[in-house]
Amino acid sequence: MLLSVNTPFDYPMEETQAITPQDREAAIDHALMASIAVGDETAFRQLVERHQNAIVGTVTKMLGNTSDSEDIAQQVFIRVWKHAKRYKPDNKFTTYLYTITRNLVYNETRRRSRKKTVSTDAREDDQHLQHPDDESARPDASLLDSELGEAIDAAIQSLPEKQRIAVVLRRYDNLPYEDIAVVLKTSVPSVKSLLFRARTTLRDTLAKYMEE
Repeated sequence: MLLSVNTPFDYPMEETQAITPQDREAAIDHALMASIAVGDETAFRQLVERHQNAIVGTVTKMLGNTSDSEDIAQQVFIRVWKHAKRYKPDNKFTTYLYTITRNLVYNETRRRSRKKTVSTDAREDDQHLQHPDDESARPDASLLDSELGEAIDAAIQSLPEKQRIAVVLRRYDNLPYEDIAVVLKTSVPSVKSLLFRARTTLRDTLAKYMEE
C-alpha cells in the first residue's frame, strides 16, 4: 500500500487571493518538495497523499487494468524522494511527476515485451470458451456500458506508446498540450499530431459501438 497521512500538514500561503487555484496548488507542491529535499518525511507523506490516486489511475490507463499499477506508482514516489535535492521548480511539479511516471511506464512496457506471452489464438480460444455465442442472451444497458468501457480501454491500449500516453494525459489527467509536450520531450505541434492520429484510430476502432 502507498503511504498515507491522517494529520494535515499545511503550509502558509501569502496573498492567496492574488493567485489562481492552480498556482496555489503548484506553490504547495514546490513548498513540499523544498521540505522533502531536507529530509522532511511528513512533507513527503502529504505529497504522496495529494497525488497517489492520480498516479495509480494514470499508470493503470497507460498499462491496462493491471495489479502492477500500485507498485509502479510507489516507485514513482520513491524516485521523488531520492531525487528531491535535485528538484528545481522550473515547471509545475505535476509535469515533473508525470515525466517520472512516463519513464517507469516505458521501462515496464519494454520488460513486458521481452516476456513470453500467450499467443493471440490461444487467448481467442479461451475467450470463446468463457463467452460462448448465444444470440438469445441479450445484454442489458449496464452490461453494454461495461462492454463499451472495456472496448475503450482496449482500444487505448492498442495505440502506439506515445499516442497512448498522450491520450491518457489529455483525456484522463486533463494536462494542457504544453505540459504533455514536456512529459513526452517533444513539441506542442507534435503532441497535437499524436492526439489527432490517436483519435482517428480510436474512432475507427470503436465505430461499431457508436453505430449501435
